[in-house]
Amino acid sequence: MGLTLAEKILSHKAGRRVQAGELVVVEVDQVMVVDSIAGSFIKRLDYLEATPRYPERVSIVIDHVAPAANLEVAKAQKEIREWARRHGVRVFDVGRGVCHQVLVEEGLAQPGFVVVGSDSHSTTYGAVAAFGTGMGATDIALAAASGRTWFRVPETVKVTFRGKLPKGVTAKDAALEMVRLLTADGATYMAVEIHLQEGAEGLSLGERMTLANLTVEAGAKAGLVVPSGEILELYRVPEWLYPDPDAPYAREVEIDLSALTPRVSVPFYVDNVHEVEAVKGKRVDQVFIGTCTNGRLEDLRAAAEVLKGRKVAPWVRLLVVPASSQVLEEAARDGTLLTLLEAGATIGTPGCGPCMGRHMGVLGPGEVCVSTSNRNFRGRMGAADAEIYLASPRVAAASAVLGHLGTPEDLEEVHA
Repeated sequence: MGLTLAEKILSHKAGRRVQAGELVVVEVDQVMVVDSIAGSFIKRLDYLEATPRYPERVSIVIDHVAPAANLEVAKAQKEIREWARRHGVRVFDVGRGVCHQVLVEEGLAQPGFVVVGSDSHSTTYGAVAAFGTGMGATDIALAAASGRTWFRVPETVKVTFRGKLPKGVTAKDAALEMVRLLTADGATYMAVEIHLQEGAEGLSLGERMTLANLTVEAGAKAGLVVPSGEILELYRVPEWLYPDPDAPYAREVEIDLSALTPRVSVPFYVDNVHEVEAVKGKRVDQVFIGTCTNGRLEDLRAAAEVLKGRKVAPWVRLLVVPASSQVLEEAARDGTLLTLLEAGATIGTPGCGPCMGRHMGVLGPGEVCVSTSNRNFRGRMGAADAEIYLASPRVAAASAVLGHLGTPEDLEEVHA
């Protein structure tokens, strides 16, 4: 019996053949710590009287509340910087961007790597075929102190995307459809192995990051995209880094990209996915474009394409937060930023922005937000009765202009 992609990576790291259900201890290539967890991470290391075994393999990213929103956060971030300087640990400070985007840009996640992060969307690293997974502060501290961590080798769900996306349909729509089919707990502690075939292999690195990012919303331990397309041009992919043809899967799902329409995740569960048509007309107070799911240059360009020559509805707040400083610079260089500003967008510091409801766009009671992020749980962005609709940058941008949920095609009808 062959091995899945997750089994291949963990076998390579363990130095022996391992299969689902086995316990393994493996070397970790990168430990990522976000600002909101860093304080607990440091306290646990102090309790252990330990320091990072390989400081060069540890990255702290100040992105969740960046810049600091109050005095307590400012104090905590000051302590993070001082600790990192003492121990030779790199810090990506305020404005560099969202942790997952930054690590990919910096080349700290590579094909075949094991990357553990103190953020649940660390599955994003699977876009480059790295085994990325989220962990709590204690496990992250132990991984930093020892340079290793343990796993129960996960079973695998195989998701195959076939064909090409129709015009106006995006990888976010494909990812939401995947979560709908798998359901919120349909891949709990499993690896979701994503195969791109019959034209789907043309998906970009950014689009693959969107797919891998959302696998955790089905409960996945890791989301791994089988290397193909531009990944083979951007990275050195080891010959062993492919699943075997006879690999065993707990479940197999197929999605025809060519048949997809724009999707939206309706409050208060990510797997509550419908066609946009089903909720069209829902009045909107705020639109948020950004995050580790959809804050990349191609996402900002998609939004700008919809917004060009148009204005945001008077009652709508359009917040755009680039996923990184690199994205911001490129968007400024190619005119994307100017288009967004002319339409009425407010540009935020690269980072997580209001995604987790701590600053830069917290929602008030009863408000409705269309967001390109990854979670719409009750209270996620502020008030418990605020509603978050997850959608693509194109749908988000169109909704900002319309003042209600809709698609770019609805804008054409308005002006017809």
